Amino acid sequence: MTEHTGNRRSTGGDVLVEVLRQHGVTTVFGVISIHNLPLVEAVDRELEFVEMRHEAAAVNAADGFARASGGLGVALTSTGTGAGNAAGSMVEALTAGSRVLHITGQIESEFLAPDRPAASRGVIHEFPAQPRMLDAISAYSTTITEAKDVEAELETAIARILAAPSGPASVEWPTDLQYLASPDAQRPVPSAPAPAAPPVPDADAVARAADLLRNARRPLLWLGGGAAGAGGEVAELARQLGAGIITSNSGRGVVAEDTPLVIGNFATTPAVRALLGDADVLLAVGTHFRSNETASYSLSLPENIIQIDVEPTTVGRVYPAAVGLVGDAAQTIASLLAQLDVAATADEWPHRVTAVREEVRADLTTYIGGYAEICTAIRDALPRGSVIARDVTIPSSQWGNRLLPIYERGTNIFPLGGGIGQGLAMGIGAAHARPDIPTLVLAGDGGLAVHLGELASLAGSGAPVIVLVVNDGGYGVLRNMQQKNGFRRSGVDLHTPRFDLLAASMDIPYRLVRGPGVIAEALEAAVAHGGPSFIEVDVEAIDPAPGPFVPPVHVPVEAH
Repeated sequence: MTEHTGNRRSTGGDVLVEVLRQHGVTTVFGVISIHNLPLVEAVDRELEFVEMRHEAAAVNAADGFARASGGLGVALTSTGTGAGNAAGSMVEALTAGSRVLHITGQIESEFLAPDRPAASRGVIHEFPAQPRMLDAISAYSTTITEAKDVEAELETAIARILAAPSGPASVEWPTDLQYLASPDAQRPVPSAPAPAAPPVPDADAVARAADLLRNARRPLLWLGGGAAGAGGEVAELARQLGAGIITSNSGRGVVAEDTPLVIGNFATTPAVRALLGDADVLLAVGTHFRSNETASYSLSLPENIIQIDVEPTTVGRVYPAAVGLVGDAAQTIASLLAQLDVAATADEWPHRVTAVREEVRADLTTYIGGYAEICTAIRDALPRGSVIARDVTIPSSQWGNRLLPIYERGTNIFPLGGGIGQGLAMGIGAAHARPDIPTLVLAGDGGLAVHLGELASLAGSGAPVIVLVVNDGGYGVLRNMQQKNGFRRSGVDLHTPRFDLLAASMDIPYRLVRGPGVIAEALEAAVAHGGPSFIEVDVEAIDPAPGPFVPPVHVPVEAH
């Protein structure tokens, strides 16, 4: 690395900038603090620094950026409480396997003892157990202990982020070493550590899997997030086999959802249950068969399951696998394609798959009443490459995660861990990854209130984000759960801000949608505006009234 010239003093921030540039990073999200001043100064000078108002939102934004761009998302936070604020969002990134680099401050290195936390002396902002916390919420974590090792530590963290299976990394960086590190004083790093290559599946197992697929009469595919990057191979395999494609929520868009063989995220519907019951082979790619997508594991699947995953412990963990293939999804499916010749698929099977696809969509469209107009208007107004970031709210869980078409995996952003309130910041991050087209954030009033301050971050950045808030005056999902299970209505009716006044205070254009025939025009105007926009939907005025949504959460009942 080279020393910067001129009167300005070089710091560790310059080291950080050069490392990020080597990896194509141009945008960083963060909250400035006395514990990261040199880093923020350099990033803001040399790259694009997006100021967020809360550390959790900074990590969410970096996460959304990583998912939408397919690259590396970077977040800068403070130490102690600041790092703790980021923890929940790091859990989300860890759950999703997102490529997020979280750099947090730390107290001066002279006060860090190797036997933390026993050696705590009460330094201001000290959190002795911070390394243990970061280790728990990250796929990799480390502490910078020498100014000359900054480049090497950052490169090691990034290599772990990019390895398969991918995941976030945390680097805690003492404030004195942020000032003392400089580009020309770094320990030589002969070459950046290469991400570990994914395993290669056993050749005999590939042959057995290919034989099962070749002879299948009624094949199905189930795609999870681990199928990302294998869209072309999956689409070709489905075409050759005439196989229907079921997805988890995170597998949506791996193959565009306007493809006739894509059923989508409808596995627990009666029609798809029947299809699964008649299927003779299921190829599962990069899915964990999560509880909410298998009716708490009660969903019946075919006996012949071929499971592909880069993580060995995932294979057969939930449903037994007749053949397990540990390897990269794209490479493994390419190996299967190389061994397929003619398929034995029954002639009527692809037609039945497409019929089921249309049936489940028609059924849900009818059930959601006036929401169907909103769903259609969103898809009509947005370009195919627009990100749709969905918070945890009834419209997302009931139809946004299923019926709203997704054409590209990088546009499908939602909190995989189920945490409420993360959608807005994830949408801000995604919009910076795709600044030439609008991003839509679909949120509820309760979820938006978790991080109302990020509306100021959005306004300040000018990012093209349309915030579509469905207002039912609280937590509608939990209201429905309480009513269904006979519980007293508690904690779900919230004081809701005047969103028109809130938007006006941020100089964000606002539109209220009350009743049918309005949403399409509101969305078209927001897209044409090009910057931040706010649309509020009054749930009470939705017509026809939608059917209730109760999340698929198991509530145990005592046996008698």
